[in-house]
Amino acid sequence: MKNRVRALKKSFANNKLDGYIVANGTNLLYFTGFEGGVRLLITKDAESMFYVQGVNYEAAKEEAKNCKVELVKRGEDMDLKVAKEIKRLKLRNVGFDNLDVPVYMKLKKALDGTELQSHSNLIWELRKVKDETELNYIRKAASLTSEGARIAFETIKPGRREFEIAAEIEYAMRKLGSDGVAFDTIVASGIRSALPHGGCTDKKIQNGDLVVVDVGAKYKYYRADLTRTFAAGKPSPEQEKIYKIVKDAHEKAFQSIKTGAKCSNVDAVARKHIEKEGYAEYFVHGLGHGVGLEVHEMPILNSESKDTLKSGTVVTVEPGIYIVGFGGVRIEDTVLVAENMGEKLTKASYTLEVE
Repeated sequence: MKNRVRALKKSFANNKLDGYIVANGTNLLYFTGFEGGVRLLITKDAESMFYVQGVNYEAAKEEAKNCKVELVKRGEDMDLKVAKEIKRLKLRNVGFDNLDVPVYMKLKKALDGTELQSHSNLIWELRKVKDETELNYIRKAASLTSEGARIAFETIKPGRREFEIAAEIEYAMRKLGSDGVAFDTIVASGIRSALPHGGCTDKKIQNGDLVVVDVGAKYKYYRADLTRTFAAGKPSPEQEKIYKIVKDAHEKAFQSIKTGAKCSNVDAVARKHIEKEGYAEYFVHGLGHGVGLEVHEMPILNSESKDTLKSGTVVTVEPGIYIVGFGGVRIEDTVLVAENMGEKLTKASYTLEVE
């Protein structure tokens, strides 16, 4: 945590800052290791001040790292309290990550003579590249997620309801040590598998259905993300064909991942393969996204992305084909970017037909 604060401070000089207000909850967790604070004031020279309301004050004093915990009393305006400290330290140029417009206007009024500047990119540049502790947590989350996919393979049967499968997956991951799910589990069967964010319902899985299962475990606040597509019964030739196209696109894109690769180019590898096979209009989303404390982070892997992959970045690779009225196929892994290649952190089988 200390190195993260130090790294942010290093960016102050190039951006002419002498302070920074962290307001986003995930960013607060990133810098302090504590979930439940409201503001963090990081300055060039003074100790970082972590503002916490009474309900979390005692826990923050025990758990928050590399900062002084400051109580925001009941009825006290936390932002005016932060402004008072900024004035006491005579800070002239203060960056911030995310402030609502009313909060920004209040601070602007209270800090006459201090320049407030939006600099959320400074934190994203840090969060994109994971340190060893973060990678260890993501590896564990990925292992738990892979186990969830294995349970899906074993429990999907005609006649079972989608939410039953989701419950089995989540129970298994919890039992093995997951802190919870990284996002709401998706079990979408039959024509619902053509919905990229189909969730799960009380629909009964039918013989011959495609079943898209998108699952993620959370461990020590860090997340993983995996999708597998199964056929509940013997797949049809068309289902097998689409599955192979998506699987090949997934593998080609994975093979293109390395340090320095442009995210738009990685997306293009999968997209061109699906286009060549005649299904371009059915790949309706970007190839992937970063994963860490949140399941959707920077960088973004799509055709418009300006990002370049860096060693230590964790991303998803998730091509898909979705045909309304027929069904869909998506295959996704959580991947660590290394110098000359990617490493799949999720390791579940790619078997299509469930037994």
